Amino acid sequence: MKLILLGAPGAGKGTQAQQIAKAYGIPQISTGDMLRAAVAAKTPIGLRAESFMKAGALVPDEVIMGLIKERTKQPDAAKGFVFDGFPRTIPQAEGLEKITNIDLVIDIEVPDMEIINRIVTRRSCSNKACNAIYNTKAKKPKREGICDLCGSPLYQRADDIEETVCKRLDAYHRQTAPLIEFYRKKGKLAVVPGIGITETFNEIRNVLAKLKKGG
Repeated sequence: MKLILLGAPGAGKGTQAQQIAKAYGIPQISTGDMLRAAVAAKTPIGLRAESFMKAGALVPDEVIMGLIKERTKQPDAAKGFVFDGFPRTIPQAEGLEKITNIDLVIDIEVPDMEIINRIVTRRSCSNKACNAIYNTKAKKPKREGICDLCGSPLYQRADDIEETVCKRLDAYHRQTAPLIEFYRKKGKLAVVPGIGITETFNEIRNVLAKLKKGG
């Protein structure tokens, strides 16, 4: 089962990818994790990626595609995988088609105003080893401004400020949203509402059950 999760920043792709990975026994693959692992392992592609990262430049698609090709051939991906945050553009999607065949693309749909409300009220644990996430409305810590798990102060990330969130949404609509139509035309798109962690995952399970039955 080879899956892609699409959705705007804050739609819950990472959380749902984790749930899918655990429930179906397939790895969650994100480009960020892949880059860090390849750099740490000092693979040829990892070293090439590191040279761009150290220069503060974007890692080119050809390098990303090389990492994707390496990662999807690893033993844990033999039964499938779920891509979280990849592809981001049509050229990346076209490159991915040359590497592997995707079974289904799931778009987690959340209105922009809901996305903004979710992200600007998000608070992160300052302890990088903990990295717990809270929300000033939906998931409050027991003590205001303090992480329940490790007792470290909570903070608002710079990219969680409303102005930055709006810019990220604009970039998403320009660069990534066209992928929805790209996969719709191929008959591989399923849309689920991002209405809550459990509710959204139940919707995803229903979609994947139909996929397994060939429906």
